[in-house]
Parts: sequence; C-alpha cells; structure tokens
Amino acid sequence: MSISDARDQGTGPETPQDATALAPDAPFFIVLNGGSGSDGLDERKQHVARVLEQAGRRHEFLITSTPSELPDLATQACKKAHAENGAVVVAGGDGSINTVVKQILGSDVPLGLLPQGTFNYNGRNRGIPEELEDAVRALLRAHVEPVQVGRVNDEVFMVNASLGLYPQLLEDREGFKQRFGRSRLVAMVSGLVSLLRDYHRLSLEVECDGDRQVLETSTLVVGNNRLQLEQIGIDSAAQVEQGRLVGIAVSPIGAPSLLWLALRGLMGRLGDDDNERTVVFRELCVRSLGRRKHHGHIKVAVDGELCKMSLPLRFRVDPSPLQLLVPHADDARREAP
Repeated sequence: MSISDARDQGTGPETPQDATALAPDAPFFIVLNGGSGSDGLDERKQHVARVLEQAGRRHEFLITSTPSELPDLATQACKKAHAENGAVVVAGGDGSINTVVKQILGSDVPLGLLPQGTFNYNGRNRGIPEELEDAVRALLRAHVEPVQVGRVNDEVFMVNASLGLYPQLLEDREGFKQRFGRSRLVAMVSGLVSLLRDYHRLSLEVECDGDRQVLETSTLVVGNNRLQLEQIGIDSAAQVEQGRLVGIAVSPIGAPSLLWLALRGLMGRLGDDDNERTVVFRELCVRSLGRRKHHGHIKVAVDGELCKMSLPLRFRVDPSPLQLLVPHADDARREAP
C-alpha cells in the first residue's frame, strides 16, 4: 500500500450519540482572548454581554490579553461550567480555540465558539456566524454535538497539524501581520512571498496504519477540518468526520512549481496535482531520516500555532470527542461553495 493511494475503506467508528439540547438556563463561562480579533477587548465584551443580557442568560467573563494565561483561564472556566451544568465559550481565533479545547477535552463540558481569528475554520466548518453578535445569538439555540479532535503527541488540533514548509509559512505570516495588520489578504500574500524563499527537504520514515515507507517531501500537513480540505480540492475531505485524518504530502519541487501548487489550492484543485499525495488514516507515525534521525525535536504548526515537538510524531484521532455547541439550522452561516 503506497502513501499515494492508501484508502481505508472501513465503516468508521460507531455512530456518534445523538445531538442533545443545552438547558435553556445553562450559564455561559466566556473565555475572551484580548489578543484575537480586530475590535477592542471592551467593545467585544459589550457586544457579547448585550445579547446575553437581553436574552436573560446568566454568564461570566474570564478575560486575558496574555496568551500564557489562557490555559489556566480555560481550566477555571471548565471547573465552573462543570459545577453549574453550564458551558464554556471561547472568543478568539483557531489558536485560542485549540488551547481551550486541550484543557476541557474529556470533561464532557460543552464548548461554544465565537470566532474572532483570521480564517476561522473551526467556526465556518460548523456554520457558526462570523459576526460576533450573530454568533452569540446562535449559541442561545445551539445543540451539543460530538466532534472529532486530532492529536499529535501531546497536542490536539481541530484544523490541522504540519511540519516542513508550512510551519515556515506561518512564521513568515506572523511577521507580515505585525507590519501590515491581520487579514486574510495579508496572510495569503505573505504565503506567496514565502514560497519564493529557500526551503529544506524532509526525508521521513512514515508508518501509516502498519505500512512503512520512506517519504521525501517539502511539507506534510495532517487535516482534521472538512471545510479547509474541501476548499483546496481534497476528494477525501469527508473522511475526517468518520474517524479518520487526512495527510497531504507535497513533493520537493522548485519555487515556481510551489507557487503553481499554491494557486491550484486557492482554486480548489490541489488534489488533482501530481506533486500532491494524500493518505487517509487512523494513525500515522513520522520519524526523520535526516540529521535528527529517529529522535530530537522538530518544528510543528498546530492550528496555526508553532511549537517544537519530540520525534517520533504520532498523529491520531483522540478517543474523546469534543462536545461542541452547534447552531440551529436557522442560525447557521451558509458557507459559499
């Protein structure tokens, strides 16, 4: 079985439990990351509070502008929500959402999302409105639904985890954001500029569901978000809602070919390119054959946040699904095809 054509044809995990309604008087414990979003912290808090007060919904804010405080804040919110049969709500980008998910995963405490980042794949994938007050109103009628979470070693991811070229693109993107501001256009332009720079080839030993082989690649991305995978043209995108993850490897190619590959992704045609290879899996183990050999550390991007991780890397679906608050059909944002 080669990494280019591997497809697990199993029926996936057992059918998820039916979605359940959140009690109409369940309190919300709102973790607000002051470092995400374009509006001021006080303004965002006022928007959220206004909608909840008008609805008579009890709520409490837990606020920080320091990223290092976010895990402790999320833990506090989870304890409060568990004690009072409430829900945790996080207002922030995909990185902030990832941090909160890691703290509450396995607790069975429901999590609501108020997307405030650049791409907001978590929220858009579930139809959560991007306008803040609309997202808060959607929470008031949302139901609880189990949602798959990916894991690489000790880190969790809702959107993707990657190594190689992609983490370097994220580093460059942060520099562009500091100079030109936070927007999707700035993010895309910085990515195209980064592709013109030199990059390192990765030589990896990859074991996928028991099948082992050597892979030469410029980047390896493991996706857990159906919307993102569909938008770049990956045919197996639906597999991420059936107990699988989707790995995408790009062959080592020059800058012009990389630019063309990026444009194909923007056009939703990445899956048709001969330089892209896809594998659907339950578990993937990655070891380096380069100077790091089988041990050491490697830079990994997890939901848009960079970290160093110990080799080998083990990608898998977490056994505990996230209990996510999903909008009622009438409140859901309709994603353009």
